[in-house]
Amino acid sequence: MPPGFHRLIAAQFASALADNALLIVAIAMLVEQQLPGWWAPLLKFAFTIFYVLLAPFIGPLADAVPKARLMAWMNGVKVLGVAAMLAGVHPVLAFGIVGLGAAAYAPAKYGLLTELVPAARLVAANGWVEVSVVCAALLGTVLGGGLVSEALRATVPAMAMQGLFGTDTTRLAASLLVLLGVYGIAAWLNFGIPDSGAHYPRSSIHPRALMRDFVRANRTLWRDAEGGLSLAVTTLFWGVGATLQFAVLRWAADVLALPLDQAAYLQAAVAVGVVVGAGAAGHGIALSHARQVLPAGIVLGGLMLAVASCSSLGLALPLLMTAGAVGGILVVPMNALLQYRGFQLLSAGRSVAVQGFNENLSVLGMLATYAALLALDVSIVPLMGGFGATIAAVMALLIWRERQRARAAGSALRP
Repeated sequence: MPPGFHRLIAAQFASALADNALLIVAIAMLVEQQLPGWWAPLLKFAFTIFYVLLAPFIGPLADAVPKARLMAWMNGVKVLGVAAMLAGVHPVLAFGIVGLGAAAYAPAKYGLLTELVPAARLVAANGWVEVSVVCAALLGTVLGGGLVSEALRATVPAMAMQGLFGTDTTRLAASLLVLLGVYGIAAWLNFGIPDSGAHYPRSSIHPRALMRDFVRANRTLWRDAEGGLSLAVTTLFWGVGATLQFAVLRWAADVLALPLDQAAYLQAAVAVGVVVGAGAAGHGIALSHARQVLPAGIVLGGLMLAVASCSSLGLALPLLMTAGAVGGILVVPMNALLQYRGFQLLSAGRSVAVQGFNENLSVLGMLATYAALLALDVSIVPLMGGFGATIAAVMALLIWRERQRARAAGSALRP
């Protein structure tokens, strides 16, 4: 891999580690404030909304400045979000500030990856990235579970934190201080990543011009055969995946009667599986064969249906690990194909911004639906089953459309 690649992976890991741990801490803060359960998915909603609202602007921004430096700045924005939680700002609003930093971080990260790594190594590089993302989710969930445990909260009494910050703050303040340090490490790593040397033509900074450019870019990627297919798959995957992150926690509490810290560890089973699947895909699937992984989406949907219907921890763990592995096999080649086509058709920053817009719009829609169904007291078991059926049905439709397109292309070539 090129110079700076592994430092990019390390910086991404540290930043994502803190993001995932902070989510668990923020959920614990909502519980501490005795807010109803439907507030939890609103944390992710507030985090994600900036990916959608800022999508027309963050792509050009990522192409206009050194991407590693932008990533370091955005870690600073995340620090502001953690500081807001310490100051007593509502967890949903404070976590939204962290999401603002993450929204601008993403196109810089993936854009720099596309600039540094040649196309022949792009699937392998994405395997590294997804493994680091999932390891960060795995360890971040474990770290978050530890940070919300009674043992740590008892080490720094709330009165001591109140004296330090001069405000009536949460007993989870010690946990937030730990996460401030992790974000600081991520920023330090970012500053050491070399510039890729890629430069793009200057574009207008007028909001209307940026909106028009973004709409064109979005249309271009959706209308491309390979770009549109890979964008549809990743949009579905991340929308359902973000919702299932909360659904698994609720399912573990309702069906298995696990407390939050232990339910958070259950998410680790999914993460371990994704690491295995992403690693296998990165080493065993070439970019030219990326479309061959589409049937894995149907398998993934079936596995989620199976998880929803089981009531045993011993059976749920291997099912969740297998679902994670299948998801990793599916998303890594599709993500690489999407980056490759986006870089060819648009630019590194703009293509990732378009990808982020669509994927996170899906996340917002599914999280809003999930929160609304929880507010209506819909049971978590049919909810999880419904998401699994959605994955399987949409992936079956995409496979059918891909075969129809391939058949039409083959007919056009015949004399």
